[in-house]
Amino acid sequence: MSDTRYPITEHVAKSDRHTTFYLACGPEQGTPVIFCHGWPELSITWRRQLAVLGALGFRAIAPDMRGYGRSSTYEDIAAYCQREIAADMIELLDSLGAQKAVWVGHDWGTPVVWSIAQHHPDRCLGVAGVCIPYLPAGFVFDELVRLVDRTTYPEEDYPVGQWDYWLYYAESLDEAAAATGENPYRTVKLTFRAGDPAARGAVAPSARMRANGGFKGIGEFDVPIDERVIDEQEARAYAAALERNGFRGPDSWYLNSEANAAYAQEARANWRLGFPVLFVHADYDPVAQSLDLPIAEPMKEYCDNLTEEVIAAGHWVAQEKPQELNAALVRWLAVQLPEIWI
Repeated sequence: MSDTRYPITEHVAKSDRHTTFYLACGPEQGTPVIFCHGWPELSITWRRQLAVLGALGFRAIAPDMRGYGRSSTYEDIAAYCQREIAADMIELLDSLGAQKAVWVGHDWGTPVVWSIAQHHPDRCLGVAGVCIPYLPAGFVFDELVRLVDRTTYPEEDYPVGQWDYWLYYAESLDEAAAATGENPYRTVKLTFRAGDPAARGAVAPSARMRANGGFKGIGEFDVPIDERVIDEQEARAYAAALERNGFRGPDSWYLNSEANAAYAQEARANWRLGFPVLFVHADYDPVAQSLDLPIAEPMKEYCDNLTEEVIAAGHWVAQEKPQELNAALVRWLAVQLPEIWI
């Protein structure tokens, strides 16, 4: 769906502490729906969602997150903790002149919207997460390891389950950033692949990341673009941004578990979410496997008004199955939040 009255436009929200570039679509007076992307994406990840929600009368917003694209980047690893990133998004909402928004996140953008739900419930109409369930204690390493599916990942063979790649970042940040940044175009093509039904219940490659040498040599793999997920123009846009900014900032999001856990504890009184929550499971996500597994249990306990959807896709749901994701979002908004439509 597209509407020529509301093209996707470029904007900048700037404060004394941070600059956020963002895309917008829809009438300025529409209810804000703010989409937060993950690693290693950009605001354009959500372009198909922006067009649909904008045409329906919402003010659909997608920022380049901290460390990405045309938003501010930082050298300090601590600058990529959830406290700072959530503050960026609240400043963005303030710049729109709005008190509340619907927040939508994918991958690392999902912990951001869950953090906003905990720390700023007064700024939330509803929250939707894609791939990463709500973890009240924070999307942090120890909590993820605690919730590993030990049927797929026996502890004696996989002590930290599919999250071994987090340890690779912690031990070899500079190596990881240099290897993926050697040829960002090839890295992008290798990263954005469609889902494989065989991934469900299988051991993810990320569980052997350190044993397999991490990202060393990744620039040598020149695979064709998977056009089920992205096209040439999109691949070049991602690669150009990563060429300009590098991977150190995006990778640093993984290295703040202690600070992020402390931040989540500060909001313990708000761990239970009373407003509408949507969670979209990606059926074939090799890492964030969530269907009927321990990682989804805290979400089901702490969300009073939870809607769950399952989409037969890999990790990159918004690109691989945009129509299905749009349908899930619109259906949830219509049923759970009919009063926010204009």
